[in-house]
Amino acid sequence: MRHSNSGRKLSRTPAHRKALLHNLAKALLIHGKICTTEIKAKELRRVVEPLITLAKRNDLHARRQAYRVLNDHALVKRLFDEIGPVFAGVPGGYTRILKLAMPRKGDNAPMAFIELTRSSEAAATEAPKAAPAAKVADEAAAKPKRARKPKADEATAESAKEEGEAN
Repeated sequence: MRHSNSGRKLSRTPAHRKALLHNLAKALLIHGKICTTEIKAKELRRVVEPLITLAKRNDLHARRQAYRVLNDHALVKRLFDEIGPVFAGVPGGYTRILKLAMPRKGDNAPMAFIELTRSSEAAATEAPKAAPAAKVADEAAAKPKRARKPKADEATAESAKEEGEAN
């Protein structure tokens, strides 16, 4: 009997399933939208939504709990500094699953996109940030370009060519 055994097995061992879901969670938080099977997307919701709730809490213990899942300090920082504040006033439902019409070609598995709800809306409402790109271009133009050092094989070829011209 399966009393109190929630979650899908996904035809994987518990360690493999845990690693899969953690890697999918990392990918979703990095990219904001990923394509996977419907079943994996539904299971991924159960991992990502508590992480965003932790990010809304924004204390040290929450950061440590998020690090246990993500295992990446830079991603935890991004989760708490960028993604968490976007969902500050939202009581839940941080992800959206969009089912695709075409199944996967190899095994006919039903596919879906899973995305963060506010990131796509926030990106659409924000004006494009042209100022930082222009600033970087100005800084690149202001810096003088250094001459490239020849590689070892190029240096020997140049020295051999110079010796041949001298003789």
